[in-house]
Amino acid sequence: MSQTNDAFEKSEPVDMDSAVSVRSVSKNYGTVEALRDLSLEFPRGQLTSLLGPSGCGKTTLLKIIAGLLEPTSGEILIEGKKVTGPGADRAFVFQDFALLPWASVIRNVAFGLELRGVAKSEREAIAEKYIKNVGLSGFEKSYPHELSGGMRQRVGLARALSVDSQVLLLDEPFSAVDEQNRRKFQEDMLELVRNENKTFIFVTHSIEEAVYVSDQIAILLPRPSRVSEIIRPTSFRNTDVENIRRSPEYLDIVDQIWASLRNYVE
Repeated sequence: MSQTNDAFEKSEPVDMDSAVSVRSVSKNYGTVEALRDLSLEFPRGQLTSLLGPSGCGKTTLLKIIAGLLEPTSGEILIEGKKVTGPGADRAFVFQDFALLPWASVIRNVAFGLELRGVAKSEREAIAEKYIKNVGLSGFEKSYPHELSGGMRQRVGLARALSVDSQVLLLDEPFSAVDEQNRRKFQEDMLELVRNENKTFIFVTHSIEEAVYVSDQIAILLPRPSRVSEIIRPTSFRNTDVENIRRSPEYLDIVDQIWASLRNYVE
């Protein structure tokens, strides 16, 4: 991919304030090599998307960062400390919502705090704050089966935010909702990144989505996965959310990423 304007910066070693460091990580499943010597830095307080063809290891890398999978070699550092398993410093938003079907919205959102032993009144106050932040005020006593797919995904996001982890890991969180809700979620995500001062690691198959929401995009090659390049959209990051998609630079980056990935699409 050639750089034709200043809308993005391509991958170069940079000195950044990283919340998460992936250092020479490889992952094998028997004889299958999923990740090979992959290194990547995730800047603190920003959203980084992992983008690439199906089966390129995006979710595998996310689960290794979460501590749900152990790398074959290499290491993950969170704030300079090596990851040895799941931790309170990370929260995972699953593609399939992973809500408790028997629990109300407020119970689902407060569940992580309940597991940590936070008093009921305190955890419900925190849960109510994030229920409001994701636009679900009035649904605190509803149950998952009473909600649309988009609303259930908002519950999952509120639950992740409520535990106040500094790193949020999102595995294609908007893939199960319709296009209208997906666009609204993307706008909401930009506001969350700006307001929450957390580090977001976001897996998506959508080039347009990655360019829209990301401070940094890591393009992964097909298995065995490694980083092909890093793109940092720069020129329209402070644009009003409703105007980003109209930006010529946004459209240009989308086209250039597609040109880079099209040979890997089956």
